[in-house]
Amino acid sequence: MLTEYFPILIFLGMALGMGVGLIAAGGILGPRHPNDQKLSPYECGFEAFDDSRMKFDVRFYLVAILFIIFDLEIAFLFPWAVALDTIGMTGLIAMSIFLAVLVIGFIYEWKKGALEWE
Repeated sequence: MLTEYFPILIFLGMALGMGVGLIAAGGILGPRHPNDQKLSPYECGFEAFDDSRMKFDVRFYLVAILFIIFDLEIAFLFPWAVALDTIGMTGLIAMSIFLAVLVIGFIYEWKKGALEWE
């Protein structure tokens, strides 16, 4: 049973070793030119604030959530495109309905102004 999983273990070991090796090489060989601007904290598009209870605009987070939602829905198109020959007309109709709902949701968000950034 171990002989069946041995190639997978070798592959995982090589991937882990290569990943750690490349990150370590970048850390060792990469240029280091720190300055105040590079070392300052970055707060997602707005200036850093001292008080954690300070009010801030949440439109950035709404746009990010909408992007994630639509991006994940688009990811469902890849398996459908690969299996299009085997699922036939039923799969085509189901995906057409899915895409119609996706487009309607996108138009709704667009009309509501959720994608506007001022």
